[in-house]
Amino acid sequence: MKLKKTRMLLLAGTAVLIGAGAMAWNPSEGYQKATASTDYRQLDKFAQIMDAVKRTYVKDKTDEELIDGALSGMLSSLDPHSTYMNKEMYKQMQVETTGEFGGLGIEISSAEGGIRIISPIEDTPADRAGILAGDLIVKIGDQLAKDLSLPEAVKLMRGKPGSPLVLTIFRKTNPQPLEIKIVRAVIHVKSVKSGMLAPGYVWLRVTQFQEQSSKELSKQIAKLKKESGGKFKGAVLDLRNNPGGLLDQAVEISDMFLDSGGIVSTKSRVGKNMNFTAKKGDVLDGQPLVVLINNGSASASEIVSGALQDNKRAVLMGVRSFGKGSVQRIIPLPDGTAFKLTTALYYTPSGRSIQATGIEPDIEVPWVTLKAEKKKTSLHVFERDLKGHLANGNGKKDGAVKKDVAPKEKLMTDRLAKDVQLQRALDVLKAMHVVQQRR
Repeated sequence: MKLKKTRMLLLAGTAVLIGAGAMAWNPSEGYQKATASTDYRQLDKFAQIMDAVKRTYVKDKTDEELIDGALSGMLSSLDPHSTYMNKEMYKQMQVETTGEFGGLGIEISSAEGGIRIISPIEDTPADRAGILAGDLIVKIGDQLAKDLSLPEAVKLMRGKPGSPLVLTIFRKTNPQPLEIKIVRAVIHVKSVKSGMLAPGYVWLRVTQFQEQSSKELSKQIAKLKKESGGKFKGAVLDLRNNPGGLLDQAVEISDMFLDSGGIVSTKSRVGKNMNFTAKKGDVLDGQPLVVLINNGSASASEIVSGALQDNKRAVLMGVRSFGKGSVQRIIPLPDGTAFKLTTALYYTPSGRSIQATGIEPDIEVPWVTLKAEKKKTSLHVFERDLKGHLANGNGKKDGAVKKDVAPKEKLMTDRLAKDVQLQRALDVLKAMHVVQQRR
């Protein structure tokens, strides 16, 4: 099933300067029937309270301010992902769809006691400052986060590029709150990165699902395949700290690695349910695939992970994903405002809902911070080291040990040296390739 021109939004929370596509909305017959039963006595109560506020509140308030506040409160009371956007916020969200915007570079959602960071966006001020997925923001500057709505928090964190902001956060591994200074910047989000981990083994990194992500991933795979002599031995698809994005991009990227089978289905209270299946054609030609996930992998990332896991196409490694299994629609209003509403749950091909549970990796590999160590002399002793050892019976030279050629790119060498999850993924990938070659 194709999405045509409509876009379904699959993000983990409110984007603090993170892109997402808008989706026009045509109410279905079921929705119209649902609204016909509105209790107008409740609307009369609302009107009475609004009138009292306008007449007797200590400060003057306009109708627009009161209505905006009421709508914001109504939607935020539903779930952490439904929200009202005033004109300024909706306009900013539309700008962010391009993948270039100003701010900190984090994905957030509401939480008890503050605002939860779903994930920092790679190579942004927040990422470089050391913000981690799961951190709880308790203060933004001098303001307590628990007293702010998500739109208010977003507005505070936005600002002129180059201006500093101090976030006070709680982190489970630290007994005391941390104050982290972040300098706002214009953020250029590159949603796809890639490189060679070792000869024939490719690293494919998707940081979020933007409008051109699948096309860009396809281009980079083609380029790397050409450099590898037209064939891969295996690939790592890195979805860590990917907060989600557009449903059609999650479907297309899943389809790139599948020859057949389901990808995802959605179920809603009203309207049509949707079901997406893979078309023939695997860009890796059946070579082994490992998918890396963590607690910052959410929504669209979980769709891809779930599809590849259920179809037995990939081995999932890392730690349990975030657990956002709901679908939001961006609904524009005639006055230039909009609202984001949770309208459906999605299910993996086997029928799993991962809402609030997440996806468990096949092989759990916790994140460990590695420190560079000085190179040590090997203490291993082999037969070839013994004085007077016999020559090899097949005529092979002593000490002729086959070694993997190191990656050409220094950046990839440095990345592997510090990233234990990526190291383990490469190890598993090599093992899978060896087993596959022996069949």
